[in-house]
Amino acid sequence: MNPNETPGMDLPTLLALRNEQGIEALKTITDRLRVKDMGPADHIRTKHEVKAFLESGDARAAEEVLKRASERLTLWQAETMRFSQQQGQRMGQ
Repeated sequence: MNPNETPGMDLPTLLALRNEQGIEALKTITDRLRVKDMGPADHIRTKHEVKAFLESGDARAAEEVLKRASERLTLWQAETMRFSQQQGQRMGQ
């Protein structure tokens, strides 16, 4: 999988979901971007970016949302994995 690609979400899908009604569009998009799998600050930043995209409807903003969400998710997963490994090493000592 391309590291800049968010599972379950691509640009045409994001642009199509923009047409849903208000809060439903925000909820659907953030669910597909897996914001709940991110850290708390990244979760909030991504939701704000999605909301800004929904208000503007700009395709360039959509690309940025997808890119940043993917980066945040990847970073959070790497941090979580590293933390788990450190905990495992400590318990093994």
